[in-house]
Amino acid sequence: MNALDRLTPDALRDVLRRYGEVLDDHREAINRLNVYPVPDGDTGTNMALTVSSVLAAMDEAPSDASMAATCRAIGHGALMGARGNSGLILSQLLRGMCDTFAGLDEVGPGELAVALTQAADTARSAVSKPVEGTILTVASAAAAAASAAATHGAGMVEVLDQAGAAAAEALARTPEQLEVLARAGVVDAGGAGLVLLIDAFLAVVAARPLPPSPPAPAAQPTPAGPPPGGIGDLRYEVMYMLEAPEDLIGAFKSCWEGMGDSIVVVGTGGLWNCHIHTGDIGAAIEAGLDVGRPRNIRVSDLAEQVEEERWVREGATSGQATDLQPDPVTAVVAVANGEGISRIFHSLGVTEIVRGGQSMNPSTAELLAAIAAAPADQVLVLPNNDNIVAVARQAAAMSPKSVVVLPTEGVGEGFAALMEYDPQSSAQDNAKAMAAAAARVLTGTVTRSVRASDTAAGPIAEGDWLGMSGGRIEVVGTTVAEAACGLLTKLCTDDHELVTLIEGEGARPADTRRITEWLAEQRPRVTAEIHHGGQPMYPYLLSVE
Repeated sequence: MNALDRLTPDALRDVLRRYGEVLDDHREAINRLNVYPVPDGDTGTNMALTVSSVLAAMDEAPSDASMAATCRAIGHGALMGARGNSGLILSQLLRGMCDTFAGLDEVGPGELAVALTQAADTARSAVSKPVEGTILTVASAAAAAASAAATHGAGMVEVLDQAGAAAAEALARTPEQLEVLARAGVVDAGGAGLVLLIDAFLAVVAARPLPPSPPAPAAQPTPAGPPPGGIGDLRYEVMYMLEAPEDLIGAFKSCWEGMGDSIVVVGTGGLWNCHIHTGDIGAAIEAGLDVGRPRNIRVSDLAEQVEEERWVREGATSGQATDLQPDPVTAVVAVANGEGISRIFHSLGVTEIVRGGQSMNPSTAELLAAIAAAPADQVLVLPNNDNIVAVARQAAAMSPKSVVVLPTEGVGEGFAALMEYDPQSSAQDNAKAMAAAAARVLTGTVTRSVRASDTAAGPIAEGDWLGMSGGRIEVVGTTVAEAACGLLTKLCTDDHELVTLIEGEGARPADTRRITEWLAEQRPRVTAEIHHGGQPMYPYLLSVE
């Protein structure tokens, strides 16, 4: 095959498909580059899922779509499917690139260089405080090299070769720019994922093989099995009214048939009532967006409905009744992972739970669906993880509702904030009171190291237990109880009143008893509350008030 010197819409679609393929092959290797030796390495997963959304959006477009239509599909898929900070930045890179491509029939070497520059600038402008030594640095280096090559009359392959070489060199230098990378002995994970995009371009333009899959990484903790209640993979019920022309409804239903069951689409005259059970909320809503205008979106977690029905049955048999409450002025959406944590959030007034957490970041579309389903025109969003705040703000900006994101970085902050929640007050007034409550809480997590490392808290061996707070490793222990007690030593003083301990997967009664005994001995004036959260990978979440 001769090298291509012009990029057609078909070739661009092939590039994205090859990029999705190579990201899938390398996702675990990229995940392992995260700088903390804890099981939150999800950069590769977030980037792969973001591109997966792009591919789904492209598949919805006609096979002979123009460059402009292809770029619209890429931009829409990237935005709606962006997960975590790495996915959000990648979505901006792809959208910036497509902003240049969209006005062309074909892309030459000079236009490609301009597009890479536009991509780097768009991504950088989307980050409030850009940091060098990250994916932004790698993107800028690739763009500068491509521009220099194009200025000297280079062809497409040479422009890409120069961009790839500069990106790889910038990636190799990232530990020199970020001390945390140097200490861990790794390069930036997001930058590594971006280098693969250049490889995908060269696979299409020059028929070069993609980089081979790296060796399988060491085993890491995995989340729990299927959700409770026997629902399986199709655990969400999505319903909405769809405004769309009748001649597109057949294709819409065919799309839904590939992503779920219990499908009902009824209506006429351009207005349709649509229902599906699915495991992919975002895709179910995006299918509607591709053919028309979904509105009155409702999303229910079928597993939680099973649990709620059990509570109703038990309440009925015990003669309990519930009082009708007025419709809220402000509703709350919270991100949570774990059956017990979700139940606590519901008991504190949260109406919509979005599944997600440290290693399972929800997409923009999933958050948008929950905001739309919330029973009020004003909505508060509690991300409960610092890696989800940016995507939550993106969803808030896209919603027609009045949405305020309270940037809670942990479940404990979310619980504390909800103690001040007043459903009859405005979102802004609630946010002020709830933010003050969250600020009074110190939070921490206990998890297990998945690799050896050297940190400010001391050397870490694979399998050690880590006590973390504020994004830092504070304590290293040989047992989970030792790490938890060591973390409480740092966070809890005699001036505090309450320690809340949330048990997750792997928490044992003996360990919980050891922690509460330590509190009774060392902090006798502090009250301990124990809750079952069921969260994966983190045997204990704790908060100190």
